[in-house]
Amino acid sequence: MSALADLSRDLSRLVAGAAPSVVGVELARGQGSGLALAPDGYVLTNAHVARARGPVRLRLAGGEVVEAERVGADARTDLAVLRARRGDLPPLPLDEARQLAVGEIVVAIGNPLGFERSVSLGLVSALHRNLPTRDGLIDGLIQTDAAVNPGNSGGPLLDAEGRVVGVTTAMLPWAHGMAFAIPARTAGWVAAVLMRDGEVHRPFLGIQVRAEELPPEVARRARQPRGLRVVGVEAGSAAAAAGLAAGDLLLRAEGAAVAALDDLSRALVLTPREVALGVWRGGALRTVAVRPGPERRAA
Repeated sequence: MSALADLSRDLSRLVAGAAPSVVGVELARGQGSGLALAPDGYVLTNAHVARARGPVRLRLAGGEVVEAERVGADARTDLAVLRARRGDLPPLPLDEARQLAVGEIVVAIGNPLGFERSVSLGLVSALHRNLPTRDGLIDGLIQTDAAVNPGNSGGPLLDAEGRVVGVTTAMLPWAHGMAFAIPARTAGWVAAVLMRDGEVHRPFLGIQVRAEELPPEVARRARQPRGLRVVGVEAGSAAAAAGLAAGDLLLRAEGAAVAALDDLSRALVLTPREVALGVWRGGALRTVAVRPGPERRAA
């Protein structure tokens, strides 16, 4: 039997295993997709899907339609959690530890244009993409050429072994073949906070940063390819008080590598009080303790 036939059979099994955990999200003005996070009815979808007004219904794999309530949403990552008014949904766990590479095969499952549990196959086209939205900039996205159309939003992006590596979020209407997904690592911590608090409060640090590839020598010594370059520090902020300065490279947050702004946000949200940052400055990695201030809300 050919390798192509083996791949086809494996992908068919992958889809059969994952599809029962994918739901359609139906609203008065629009539709989307979602994936069951836990057997007690929690479902992950996109914030732009969940914020549509009116009642929310979930169309399950067998065709049954059930009522759902909005648990919480985070526009900054375009993620939201719903809860079905019944349990026993088969969960599809997020693989938060999976490190994707450009060129890997990925599969998207969703309800594009109302066609339930449609499947599309593609490749990881790029990593760490930024996408401007009306709520700000979503960073650290997976770019893929797997077809994602209106109604797909909120469905899972799977790797070739059936692991959830992302949550599809958008397609640029003027760029044919380009679609994006929020990494599972981001989706995991945001979903947990939404289930607990209903919203995500981001402590204020007072820096402006830019994600970038590290210089070869820094990458070799730090054992990571990317970091955050500090491009500005607000006077009187927590970052200024801790001694952070423009030009610093942020490489760690609470011991974990920082490759995108979301990695820093994760540490700030999940760590109470003081946060330990690994900063590259003057040819050496040093630890800086910073105590962020309260979240700043837009006026």
